[in-house]
Amino acid sequence: MFESLSDKLGKTLRNLRGVGRLTEDNVSDALGEVRKALLSADVHFKTAREFVDEVKEACLGQDVLKSVSPGQQVVKIINDELVKLLGEGTTELRDDRPLRVLMVGLHGAGKTTTTAKLAKRLAKDGRKPLLVACDVYRPAAIDQLETLAKQEEFPCHADRSTQDVPRIARDGWEKSKQLGADLVLFDTAGRLQIDDDLVGELERLKSEVEPHEILLVADAALGQEAVNVAKTFHERLGLTGIVLTKMDGDARGGAALSMKKVTGAPIKFMGTGEKMDDFEVFHPDRVASRILGMGDVVSLVEKAQEHVDQEEAARMAEKMFKAEFDFEDFLSQMRQMKKLGSVGSIAQMLPGMGNVGVGDKEDKMLARHEAIILSMTKEERSKPRILAGSRRKRIADGAGVQIKDVNQLVKQFSQMQKMMKKMKGGKMRKMMGALGGGGMGDLAGGMPGAGAGMPDISGMDQKELAKLAKQLK
Repeated sequence: MFESLSDKLGKTLRNLRGVGRLTEDNVSDALGEVRKALLSADVHFKTAREFVDEVKEACLGQDVLKSVSPGQQVVKIINDELVKLLGEGTTELRDDRPLRVLMVGLHGAGKTTTTAKLAKRLAKDGRKPLLVACDVYRPAAIDQLETLAKQEEFPCHADRSTQDVPRIARDGWEKSKQLGADLVLFDTAGRLQIDDDLVGELERLKSEVEPHEILLVADAALGQEAVNVAKTFHERLGLTGIVLTKMDGDARGGAALSMKKVTGAPIKFMGTGEKMDDFEVFHPDRVASRILGMGDVVSLVEKAQEHVDQEEAARMAEKMFKAEFDFEDFLSQMRQMKKLGSVGSIAQMLPGMGNVGVGDKEDKMLARHEAIILSMTKEERSKPRILAGSRRKRIADGAGVQIKDVNQLVKQFSQMQKMMKKMKGGKMRKMMGALGGGGMGDLAGGMPGAGAGMPDISGMDQKELAKLAKQLK
C-alpha cells in the first residue's frame, strides 16, 4: 500500500535533505512536488492543499531555519502533519459489554468478510462475538456470513423467512443475551450507490439496536469517491469509525489520507489481504512512517509475537549457532515467515525498505523454494551433499521447476552452510546477537538490505528496536 505515494515523496524528500538552509523558494518547489504526489494518489484536492499549506508554514518557522539539519527537520514536519491528517488520538473501539457494532457501506466493499475479520480480531482480546446477518437482499450474503462464522467457530444469527431487517436485528440481539455474547456485529446490506432506501433502512436499524459503534467499510481503491461516500454516510448515520479494505491492492492510498480530514470519523482498522488474519488496527503514526519509507518495526514485532512459534525459532537459532542447519530447518523457517504475511508486506515494515520494490517476485521464489524442498526425501533434506545430478533432476520434475532452479537453491544453501561453519560458536552468536536472532539470508527470496534476513525481534524492548532500526537503514 502507498507504494506510488511513498516513492514520489521519497524522491522529493531526498532532494531536500541535501540543502544547507531552508528558504521559501526551495521549500515551495519541494512542496509543489509533494502536492502533485498527493493528488496523483487520489487525495482530495482540498485535503492536499491544506496539508501543503500547513507543512509550508511549519517549515518556514524560526526553529527550522536555525536547525543543524533542516532537511531532516522537514521530514519530521511532514511525518507529524501526516499523523494529524490520518487521525491523532485513539482508534480503539468502545469498551462496552456487550458491544453492539453496526457495519455499513456500499456493495462490494467487503462488509461481510470484514465483519468476520473484526470478530476474529476482537475474539483474540477475549470477546465472545455473535454475527447477525442483516443483508437480506444479496443472494449469497447470509450463506457467506454463516460460512465464515462456522470457519471461526462463532455463533451466527440469520432468518431467511423474512426481509424485516429491524426484526432480524432485534432477534439477534435477544439471541446474544441467551448465548452470553459480549460483542454483537450486524452485517448490513449495501448498494451500488447511496440512495434513500439504503440509508432509510440503516436509520431504522440504528434506531432499533442503538449501536455503540457504526463502522463504515470502504474500499480504499475508490479514491476521492470513497470520501464522498463516507461524508454522506456520516451525515445521515453519525459514523464512529471507518474500516478501509483492499489496502493491499491500492498503491495510491488517497482514501486513507482524505477520509479522516473530510468526515472527522477516525480510521480504526484496515484490511490488508484476503486471509482472515490480514486485518490490522489502523495506527496513524505507523502508517505515516510507512508512507515516508521509515518502516514500522512495532507492527512487525506484534506480528512476530502473534504468529511465530518462539520455541521453534529458538531451536533453529541454536542449530545455526552449531552449523547444523539443514533443508528441513529451512522449510520450517520459511513457513514461520509466511505467517507474518507476504515478503512485500514485511519489507514495508523494515526501515529503508518501503521503496525497494519487493513483492510478487520474491513470494513466487519462496513458493518455488518450498516446492523444491518438499520434493526431496527426508534423507536429502538432512544431507544436501548427496544431491547429485540424477536426484536434482527428479526433484525438479517433482516440483515442476527447472534443474537450474534446484541448482541455484542448493548453491545458495551450501554457501550459507560454509559461512555458518566459519562462524561457528561465539562468532556466530555475536553476529546474530546484533540482529536479535537467526535469519534466512539470501534464501529468503532476495530482500535487499535485510542483512542476515528476518531477525527474531519479538523479545526486544524499545531501545533494542531503535538500535535494530538504525542497523537496517
